[in-house]
Amino acid sequence: MSKSQTRSPEAELGLLDATMIGMGAMIGAGIFVLTGLAAEIAGPAAILVFALNGVVTAFTGLSYAELAASIPKSGGGYAFVREIFDDFASFIMGWMLWFAYMIAGALYALGFAPNFLELLHVYGVVPSPDEIGAVAVPVIDIGLPPAFLLAFIAVLGLVALNAVSTAASGSVETIFTIIKVSILVVFVAFGLTSPMFSGAEFQPLFPEGSGAAAVLPAMGLTFIAFEGYDLITTVTEEVQNPRENIPKAIFISLAVTVVVYLAVVTVAIGTLGAEGLADAGEAGIATAATSFMPTGLPIIQNGGALIVFGAVFSTLTALNAVVIASSRVAFSMGREGQLLPSIGQIHHRYGTPFVAILTSAIVMLGSVALPTQSAGNMSSLFFLLSFIIVNVAVIRLRRERPNMNRPYEMPFYPAPPIIGIALNLILTGVLIEFLLRTDPLALGLSVAWILLGAVVYFALKRIKQQSDREQATAASEIKPEAED
Repeated sequence: MSKSQTRSPEAELGLLDATMIGMGAMIGAGIFVLTGLAAEIAGPAAILVFALNGVVTAFTGLSYAELAASIPKSGGGYAFVREIFDDFASFIMGWMLWFAYMIAGALYALGFAPNFLELLHVYGVVPSPDEIGAVAVPVIDIGLPPAFLLAFIAVLGLVALNAVSTAASGSVETIFTIIKVSILVVFVAFGLTSPMFSGAEFQPLFPEGSGAAAVLPAMGLTFIAFEGYDLITTVTEEVQNPRENIPKAIFISLAVTVVVYLAVVTVAIGTLGAEGLADAGEAGIATAATSFMPTGLPIIQNGGALIVFGAVFSTLTALNAVVIASSRVAFSMGREGQLLPSIGQIHHRYGTPFVAILTSAIVMLGSVALPTQSAGNMSSLFFLLSFIIVNVAVIRLRRERPNMNRPYEMPFYPAPPIIGIALNLILTGVLIEFLLRTDPLALGLSVAWILLGAVVYFALKRIKQQSDREQATAASEIKPEAED
């Protein structure tokens, strides 16, 4: 292992890079797979689902912006809670956030693989993904699904990029995000001008039977799409002029993301209808694109291929964003002495949190073994709980340190954080009720992860106390000899 140092990360990312990290996660695979789910539950009111999720997110986003400007430290919500709450509470916050990002990374990696195989199939490079058999691994003499190998390679490639250069990983994130947003703009432009688009598809707005109440559970299940603003604050110390640029990046990324989601969902429902979108499931956006976009286009061939192309870049940008975020949360916890000290060190040559990146990657690859649906539900639950705590943190900081330097102060305080707490609590309750009925495994695994965190916390604390006692004993034994 190369030597490492305890110095701080270098500020190599600009406002554009920080904004793209947030957008890269928020306009990720979710825009392709969650729209069908929202339409299945809420019908044409799926458009309200994403609009209201944007509103809920905005209240917590205000708290993030104020805290990031006041406490310019990497680590996201963990760094804020560490500054305000006691040792154990801040550890659990970081422990939940770290795992939520690593689970999300495993999901994005597995989402990248089938889309990449489908893209290769569109251009005749490989047979249909269903026709591809297992790939033999010569050294260990076993056959593995190609999707698993591609997911593994994607994680390793982005981990290697992040390990050697923060600036390079930020640049890749910016380029990939611009490409996928451009693809979605083309999708929206073709859809809005297509004769298939009809406003009648939005009547009635709410599904028969459940009515407007259907919006709430759909919000709880799709809320994960908007968690990306926390990612921006995980790299605070690597952003130039963070007190000013981080709040700007949060607001810009949130606003652009909500507009993109609303435009894409409007086109998908207006052309396919809510029922058609729901029936298409995860392929809803691709199905819509195939239905109204011309065929025989140069290079991209048809609308479906264009959307598959966008999905490849979306999953890669989302994966890269959570590799960055998970490693920065782990780095921050290590630097604070709440994980092993080596995790909180900066590599002397690359200037990156090298060990934190490798540690996060190992857990991320191991998380692939978790049931996909349960892992996604756990991630949503941990993010909602984290956002509640962050809103509480901003209120507590205002009370305990009223004269603190706050380059950005949210308007109409304390209304935004109180509303943010209430809305996130409602969504948490709805999600837990849903999981009790449909996915108790996710709840059980969530509790198990928090209990494991408690064990790790007290074990590390005991090791540290033992080390301190040994050092104190050694110092007392050396002192008399020095005096002699």
